[in-house]
Amino acid sequence: MTERKKPGVTFESWVDKQIRQAQDDGAFDGLEGTGKPIPIGDPADELWWVRGYLKRENLPADALLPTALQLRKEIERLPSTLIRIRREDSARDALEELNARIVDWIRFPTPPMVPLGPVDVEAWLEEWRTNRAEVDRLEREHRSQSAAPHAATPDSRRTSWWTRIRHTFTERR
Repeated sequence: MTERKKPGVTFESWVDKQIRQAQDDGAFDGLEGTGKPIPIGDPADELWWVRGYLKRENLPADALLPTALQLRKEIERLPSTLIRIRREDSARDALEELNARIVDWIRFPTPPMVPLGPVDVEAWLEEWRTNRAEVDRLEREHRSQSAAPHAATPDSRRTSWWTRIRHTFTERR
């Protein structure tokens, strides 16, 4: 823990003393970028530091948008978000959580004022059921097609992997 500043000692000299002690103890040795100039980025780009921050922190550019626009974009991306969810209760939870955030914004709006309202959970779930049924059907077809070649060649389990690879390459020629 850091020691407390003693009365009568100026704040600047107290901080300088702590930095000097840390340097002497080697607390700053081996830090990334030691001995290198601070990267400034493109001097013509006024927002170079913002772009660098987003890249460093692995954040999407949407993180800089106001809450209302973030919510609006999230509503636009609902079909692609919901299609990845496999269970109906999880899809319902995601929609209700989005609605809770929308209602929070409506109660205490921040600019810009964008027309925004809660999503219709039941309508979205009905669309999810339709889309999910289609995705599940396509996945079953894909699994049955990928399993079919293995069933046709029962000896493939008995031959070595090297023989199977060699056989594959000789068929292509």
